[in-house]
Amino acid sequence: MSEAEPLVLVEVEDRIATITLHRPQARNALSRALTFALWDAVAAAGEDPGIAVVILTGADPAFCAGVDLKEVSGESPPSAAPRGPGEGPERSANGLYRFLPLIDKPIIGAVNGVAVTGGLEVALQCTFLVASERAKFADTHARLGVMPGGGMTVLMAQSIGLRRAMELSLTGNFLTAEEALRAGLVNHVVPHEQLLPFTRQLAADIVSNDEVGVRRLLAHYRQIANAATLEEAHLIEGFMAESWRPGTSDVAARRAEVEARGRRLSS
Repeated sequence: MSEAEPLVLVEVEDRIATITLHRPQARNALSRALTFALWDAVAAAGEDPGIAVVILTGADPAFCAGVDLKEVSGESPPSAAPRGPGEGPERSANGLYRFLPLIDKPIIGAVNGVAVTGGLEVALQCTFLVASERAKFADTHARLGVMPGGGMTVLMAQSIGLRRAMELSLTGNFLTAEEALRAGLVNHVVPHEQLLPFTRQLAADIVSNDEVGVRRLLAHYRQIANAATLEEAHLIEGFMAESWRPGTSDVAARRAEVEARGRRLSS
């Protein structure tokens, strides 16, 4: 890849934006320039009214090998000038370092290869994950002697349980795609050549739903993730249901389509 080629590729079709990390020669390691490009691409998709769902993947052979350690250590010069507060990836008020801006649209991670350390944190910041059979996952912060800040100890524990998360972080061992599926880290594992077609079909299923409803449900799931108790979570859901204004969605117009889809899927 020449220096003139973009670090992130964006393709939009049928209201689905596919964003591809594009530093294959560096296994899509997160240089400062790539991190900024990723942030900008996701933010732009979030603001584009013609996009309803985002797919995030990597140029083969890797999804993302984590932060570019050569750049961090000073072996390589900075790939981009620093940005100011609010202009790119940064630690938010709750302490989480966001590689991805918080947008009101689902981001499906299509993990095509290794997702390691910072790359795994990028994946964990997606709404949910689909994995190629070639995908592998690891947290190597302890091997490097650095501490995670992109949600590893919170988001991974939330995904696979505290004890499994502690084992992965403390050992630095890898999970295969099938092990990640059994652990609950990913929703599906598919043949490598089917990764993007399969993920695009899931995205199309989301696009076919009521867009306002999808965004409200996404915001709701994020809100209940912060609930302190099960009772509080139920109260939040009840408030959402009671405050949803009649007419927000055209239920009557969509009823026949929803019923027909239900019959197809249940037959």
